[in-house]
Amino acid sequence: MVHVTRIVIIGGGPGGYEAALVAAQLGAEVTVVDRDGLGGSAVLTDCVPSKTLIATAEVMTTFDSSYEELGITVAQDEAADAAKVIGVDLGKVNRRVKRLAIAQSHDITQSVTRAGVTVLRGRGRLGGGGQAVDGSREVLVDAPDGTVQSLRADAVLIATGAHPRELPDAQPDGERILTWTQVYDLEELPRELIVVGSGVTGAEFAGAYQALGSKVTLVSSRDRVLPGEDPDAAEVLEDVFRRRGMNVMGRSRAESVKRIGDRVEVALADGKVIEGSHCLMAVGSIPNTAEMGLEEAGVKLNDWGQIQVDRVSRTSAPGVYAAGDCTGVFMLASVAAMQGRIAMYHALGDAVQPLNLKTVASNVFTDPEIATVGYTAADVECGKMDAVVVKLPLRGNPRAKMQGIRDGFVKLFCRPGTGIVVGGVVVAPRASELIHPIALAVDANLTVEQVASAFTVYPSVSGSTAEAARQLHIRKRVEGES
Repeated sequence: MVHVTRIVIIGGGPGGYEAALVAAQLGAEVTVVDRDGLGGSAVLTDCVPSKTLIATAEVMTTFDSSYEELGITVAQDEAADAAKVIGVDLGKVNRRVKRLAIAQSHDITQSVTRAGVTVLRGRGRLGGGGQAVDGSREVLVDAPDGTVQSLRADAVLIATGAHPRELPDAQPDGERILTWTQVYDLEELPRELIVVGSGVTGAEFAGAYQALGSKVTLVSSRDRVLPGEDPDAAEVLEDVFRRRGMNVMGRSRAESVKRIGDRVEVALADGKVIEGSHCLMAVGSIPNTAEMGLEEAGVKLNDWGQIQVDRVSRTSAPGVYAAGDCTGVFMLASVAAMQGRIAMYHALGDAVQPLNLKTVASNVFTDPEIATVGYTAADVECGKMDAVVVKLPLRGNPRAKMQGIRDGFVKLFCRPGTGIVVGGVVVAPRASELIHPIALAVDANLTVEQVASAFTVYPSVSGSTAEAARQLHIRKRVEGES
């Protein structure tokens, strides 16, 4: 434990508020400077809202794709259009999204203030350039009323997050041309939605709005959706998208988006023009690091404006740490929270374990979901990791058959000599839940024999993880004998 030590945290997202809780528990005097509300974009405009919207889409997709196979009948008027029996009130959905986001932010604020943390509303920035004689740092807080407050801190954590990237020729108007933070103001479902960008955000929203009933066109500048994910997983998802009626346009770069009345036109680099009722821009994000006095204080940024940090969240400036999307390390709420906690453990002299990105489990909330952990197929292909790989399709899993699940697989990677599990991929409904035992195996250096010998429930989708481990054990043994 420490005596009273002054900690100032700029930004109240997962990296900021989790750091504040740790620092308060370790006896520090903690102040969080936040502009929009605790929880940050993860709670207010990104993770919590999008996954709440996706939860509604999941219900629609599950019902639409399997109710006939499972023997469920829907009573309807003979003259009614079967496709319109199940519908969605987007305005009601979005009001629920906003309500849950605000409630979550309120809960976080209560938890932080109960821990003894002071929360100041305003925009924080580093002042004074270098360190004071006593080693402290100055943080200036621009309050909503125009006043400026000066704080002294023994350590500062920058956790300011990021905001959607905007293209010069595709400026959002919040009505027809939208960023992912603006979609929750829509009262009616877009009839024809064009999604520009096929990364995680683009794929999630494209799948969700298609499930809700929009006619979706997904514009990808790459040759496939989710270019940063496992190729087999991306192939499954793209096949599902196309089968459900989505127009997936690969190798198509959007150059401009224009609004013409109640329509939008997206001009592509090859000269084609796509028309729709709405356009969602999902072309990356920009770190919130501008005009914060960072470089003047000795904090190094990369070419994208992201703060450079080491594995214990230190920046190049003494006494200044950074966490979350503003660092670009791994843009996940869980990683931001871990970076923030590690920063406080280090700053306050507690035991600390450096961040290990190879134990991070991540998930793409499409349908089916794609969950990954550890080393990847790309790592094996380029020689970064020597591993044996097994991919087990879910279509042979008895529980998957019962639930009408036809798409997906479990893939495991293990070291050829020791059999230690070094990575895995799950493509399935609720893959975010199914990845946990694989994440435990990677984190604890478990072998495929240990994973295979653990009991699984029969029937269960997770049984495929144990079966994949058994197949890896047999392959490892055969290859070892040969």
